[in-house]
Amino acid sequence: MTEWQAARRFAQTAQKWRDLVNQRCAHFIELHKTGRWTLYYGEAQFLLLMREAVDLAESWAVIAPRPEGHSSSAAPKPAAISRHRPAA
Repeated sequence: MTEWQAARRFAQTAQKWRDLVNQRCAHFIELHKTGRWTLYYGEAQFLLLMREAVDLAESWAVIAPRPEGHSSSAAPKPAAISRHRPAA
């Protein structure tokens, strides 16, 4: 395998991981918006998991930046995520 093929494969894998992290973040945002989080988590646990999801999304945005001109509408950008407490 040539060097550029290995780099391309690594970049594709990194993008897949970034997409998964963004999907997880979007899931927690959806739980927050609908209030369904109360069925599955206590408030402290939910806030901890949501904060972790946001932190991971921000980290992966640095680790695996999107190529120029490429945008993914599948998940929100971490900077756009509200860091407020969910409604009880």
